[in-house]
Amino acid sequence: MSVFCLVEADDGAIVEASLRALTLARGLAAGGGLAAVVFSDVPAADLAEYGVTEVHVAAGIEGYAPQAWARALAGLLDGADAVVAAGTDRGNEVLAHLGAITGLPMAANCVAASRAAEGAVEIVRQRWAGLLLEEAVLDAPVALLTTATDAFGAEPAEVPGAPVVHPVAPSLASGDLVVRAAETSLGSGGASLTTARVVVGGGRGVGSAAGFAPLEELASLLGGVVGVSRVVTSEGWRPHTQQVGQTGTKITPELYLACGISGAIQHIAGCSGAKHIIAINTDPGAPMMARADYAVIGDLHEVIPALIKALRAREIDLQGLNPSLSVRFVRVLASRIRPMLAG
Repeated sequence: MSVFCLVEADDGAIVEASLRALTLARGLAAGGGLAAVVFSDVPAADLAEYGVTEVHVAAGIEGYAPQAWARALAGLLDGADAVVAAGTDRGNEVLAHLGAITGLPMAANCVAASRAAEGAVEIVRQRWAGLLLEEAVLDAPVALLTTATDAFGAEPAEVPGAPVVHPVAPSLASGDLVVRAAETSLGSGGASLTTARVVVGGGRGVGSAAGFAPLEELASLLGGVVGVSRVVTSEGWRPHTQQVGQTGTKITPELYLACGISGAIQHIAGCSGAKHIIAINTDPGAPMMARADYAVIGDLHEVIPALIKALRAREIDLQGLNPSLSVRFVRVLASRIRPMLAG
C-alpha cells in the first residue's frame, strides 16, 4: 500500500503532530511505500528516522495556502492508496480542500486505521469531542485521514538508506493562492501549543487581557506557553491561536496548569491529552477541579504571584528541567502556597 503523509514544519523542524501522523501512515503502509509531502525545507534524514522512503518537496508556494497545498497533493495521488495528515488546523483544512477537489471522502480524528478487503480502509475515529469512538470503512480509491491529536506517539522506525527526494512544481488553478496565511511570533520563543511540554492556561477567572501578564511570566519560568479557554478569545483578550479546546487546539503537554478555567466539556476535549493537570480555581465544584491531578482552591491573582515568587526564590532554571520534574516541583510548591498566602 502506498501512503502519502503531509508533514508540517516550524522553522525547519518537523512538527511533533506530523511525526505522530507518520506513525499511523507507516502502519497503514504495512511495508509498502511511505512518502512525505513537505512545503518547506525539512532535512530528509530527519524523515528517514520515521520510516519515510520518499520526500516530495513542493516549490513555488510561499506561506500557508490551504487550497494550493491541497492542489499540490491532488497532483501526487496517482498510485497512492491513502493520504494522512496530523489532526491540526492545517492538516484538517488541507485534507478537507483535497476532498473537495477530488471528490474523495475524508475521515478526521482517527485513532486507528488498517487495510480491509478490496483496498478499503477500516478506521476508528473520535466523534463528539472524543466522547464516542466510531468504527467505519472508507471505501474509496484513495483514503483521506487525519489523526486524533493524542492517539499516537512519535515512534522512530529508521529505514535503510536515505529517502529519494522529488522536487514538485504544482500545477495550480486560478484562485488557489488567493487565501494565504502568514504567522508572526507572539514572543513564545518558537514554541507552540501543539509542541509545548508545559502550558499555562487562563480562563474567565483571569478577568482581563492585562490579567494574563502573571501567566506569561509563569509560563516563561516553566519554559512553556500560554493557552486560553474559548471565552477568553470571545472577549478579545487573547488571539484564537492560543485557544485550547474542541474548536481550538488539542494539546498534549507534560503539564497543563489551568488557571481560572471552569472546565466545560469543549475545553476538556482539548486538554485531555495532558499527562498532568493542575487546576487553580475559587470554585471547588468546577469540572476542571475533578479532572485535575492536583487542585488549588484559591484566587489565581494571589496564587500565581505566590507561585512565581516561590519559583524565583529557588533560583532554579526550570526551563532546563525535565518536564516531569517541573510537574513534581510545581506540585510541591503549590502545596505550600496556602500557608504562604495566610502568612
